[in-house]
Amino acid sequence: MELRVLQYFLAVAKEQNISAAAHSLHLTQPTLSRQLRELEEELGKQLMIRGSRKITLTEEGMLLRKRAEEILDLVGRTENEITQSNKTVSGDIYIGTGETDGVREIAKASFQLQSLHPGVVFHIVSGDAVDVCERLDKGLLDFGILLGDFDKSKYLYMELPMKDTWGVLMQRSSPLAEKPAVSPADLWDKPLILSRQIDNKSELYRWLRREPAQLHTVATYNLIYNASLMVDEGMGYAFTLDKLVNTSGSGLCFRPLKPRLELGMYLVWKRSQRFSRAMELFLDQLQENLYASGISEE
Repeated sequence: MELRVLQYFLAVAKEQNISAAAHSLHLTQPTLSRQLRELEEELGKQLMIRGSRKITLTEEGMLLRKRAEEILDLVGRTENEITQSNKTVSGDIYIGTGETDGVREIAKASFQLQSLHPGVVFHIVSGDAVDVCERLDKGLLDFGILLGDFDKSKYLYMELPMKDTWGVLMQRSSPLAEKPAVSPADLWDKPLILSRQIDNKSELYRWLRREPAQLHTVATYNLIYNASLMVDEGMGYAFTLDKLVNTSGSGLCFRPLKPRLELGMYLVWKRSQRFSRAMELFLDQLQENLYASGISEE
């Protein structure tokens, strides 16, 4: 399977039309059609359904589209890393992270490094722990920011001193909003909106002192903005981390948990990760900032 043919396939998947894709690739339509047929014959699978006006990907075609995007992205990054000048610090740094106010420290270190080395470009990819770990494992991310427990045997990591505090996002009109903090019993009979990462072994369930089946879970989410809309519409109470939703001037409010529940924060990378000069300088800048601000553990 050639990279060139994968690029052809992605162009057709994007345009959903052979003629339009051939024009964008500066190929003749028969040449492009032949390349796609040979790709399907090589894989032994039908990748697309050819309609009179529109091409639709099959299930196998959608899988190939996802993998082809990942492959070509990785190839491009590798070429940039190898060809960059030894005298100039430049290159791309890819960081995956969930929603956390701790990203402020990452952004600060990124800005300071770019001030010294404008050729360094940062790419922040948002997602929960499942998304971040999947991309790390595939080599699509250089670093990931993970909250709470994770498989420490799988990655190298730096524990960050910042902590995230769990709490509940609710309507200001709720009786619970009158309390300075929320206890487990306050929520046993309430409709709950939970992060999709929460499982049966979660600290949150242990804090609630209830099994999942004993709770009234009405929805799950992976982005808190969407969860805040559900809360605003009266669906329930969303467990989330502090400082993620600006409730000022809105009909929503955040109340911390009592007893307090916090999550540790870690910057992680693959054990086989090869550090570029830009990545090394980024880590140095982050550690220097944390030490200077007095929140470093050292």
